[in-house]
Amino acid sequence: MRRLPHPGTEAVHIDTVLTALADPLRRRIVRQLAAADEAQACGAFDLPVTKSTSTHHFRVLREAGIITQRYHGNKILNRLRADDLEDRFPGLLRAILLADGTNRHDPPQL
Repeated sequence: MRRLPHPGTEAVHIDTVLTALADPLRRRIVRQLAAADEAQACGAFDLPVTKSTSTHHFRVLREAGIITQRYHGNKILNRLRADDLEDRFPGLLRAILLADGTNRHDPPQL
């Protein structure tokens, strides 16, 4: 089975996380994942960009330690690393979601 590389929780750095979340499309992905009860395929996101640009945004989020990605058949499923981010940077994800108009338990405001 193919696996994608993910940084361990201790390797996630605040500068990398904040840089990744500076992009509004990546925050949109994070909001949707925060509102989801389960992992979502890349195709579940209605992003106004090409597939290759979408892939780039997901890769940036994964490499920053914000999401996990795993292959499921011919799809890649995405999940927010909310617990890891909370352990590493308490309150950061919640603050970002609130500042961006939603929180982890509300549907995203797109």
